Amino acid sequence: MLVVVALWVRNRGVQDLTGVAPGLTSLGRLTGLVSTDLLLVQVLLMARVPWIERSFGQDRLAAWHRWTGFTSFNLMLAHVVLVAVGYAASEDTGPLGELWHLVTTYPGMLLAAAASLALTIVVVTSVRAARRRLRYESWHLLHLYAYLGVALAIPHELWTGTDFVASPAARAYWWTIYLTAAGCLVLFRIGLPAWRTLRHRPVVAAVVPEGPGVFSVYLRGRHLDRLPARAGQFFLWRFLDGPGRSRANPYSLSAGPRPDLLRVTVKDLGEGSRRVATVRPGTKVVIEGPYGRLTAPPADGRPITMLASGVGITPLRAILDEVRVPVTLLYRARTADDLLFKDELDAAVIAGGLRVGYLIGPRAGEGSWVPAGFRDDQLPRWVPGIHTHHVYVCGPDAWMSVAAAAVLRAGVPPRRLHTERFSW
Repeated sequence: MLVVVALWVRNRGVQDLTGVAPGLTSLGRLTGLVSTDLLLVQVLLMARVPWIERSFGQDRLAAWHRWTGFTSFNLMLAHVVLVAVGYAASEDTGPLGELWHLVTTYPGMLLAAAASLALTIVVVTSVRAARRRLRYESWHLLHLYAYLGVALAIPHELWTGTDFVASPAARAYWWTIYLTAAGCLVLFRIGLPAWRTLRHRPVVAAVVPEGPGVFSVYLRGRHLDRLPARAGQFFLWRFLDGPGRSRANPYSLSAGPRPDLLRVTVKDLGEGSRRVATVRPGTKVVIEGPYGRLTAPPADGRPITMLASGVGITPLRAILDEVRVPVTLLYRARTADDLLFKDELDAAVIAGGLRVGYLIGPRAGEGSWVPAGFRDDQLPRWVPGIHTHHVYVCGPDAWMSVAAAAVLRAGVPPRRLHTERFSW
């Protein structure tokens, strides 16, 4: 951001502010430059760069990606308005007429208009009210128009954007950040998944029901122990079995990775997850990942407490395979039939090292993380000394917010509260 502003200043950005028309045009240039810079940062945030993923976690990157995108879009609108009004003021014409003149006569501007339309589609479908009405698969497909918008914007920036070509420093900066963003996309969204899929050759071994609308997929492959995967992480999976094979869906490992076997557990939440239930053994799979930071804590000897709700037990069940300290699991479900991996959990209790409390029943209310008949402030009594533990919380988004707040009220420092949100 500092580089972009410095390049604008160097290209007489401040001097042009002395007049109304050139001042509006100069501010339009600045908002366009910052908008483009943020758009490329937004691409990098979701380029699946491994060291960025490990440092921040995909849920935090997704939140930054979202707000960076909205900010970039708003600045793009400001860029269009300011440039049109500035040019109109200098030529004594109307802003709409001037905008039409710019689009139809300036090099690359028709492509820029198409880029704006593509980015508008992405932003409109990213508003929460719109996302609730869309299937994940449809939303994901529409979201790919962002890359089209970035590509279509390049010609007008190079042909009419004086700040892009004003100096060797400006050209070096913009070409570097464009090529970096494109290179990361190609390398980490296409190249690395393709290489790992070809190397490990994962195929479906079996699909096993776990509960109402929930099933586990077992996958075999070559040298699966060489995947840099840890219990609790997730992959993006493409099952190559016909319609929908091009769409990836995120599913967490529900057991610690083994040299010859991976297991993911899927809840029927839409067309993509429902289709996985019908996948046949032998189906080839494309994998992208692993991602996520919801993994076993550092080996500091502290006990662990886990709070799970519904299918949120999935990554926590996997983490149980890696930890070697006492664990207390509080597992909330609406009915006993909704409990997943109960036999495995009960066997772990018998083997020692795990204590489980099943919290069965409908929620006491929207602001509660426990079933009716329980109190939200009982956590320190259920888990004495919880303020010294590592605490994991996983479940539906709204439930997680309430449960995490209860954990913090119990005295657990934020640095020892481990969460990862999987909402899109």
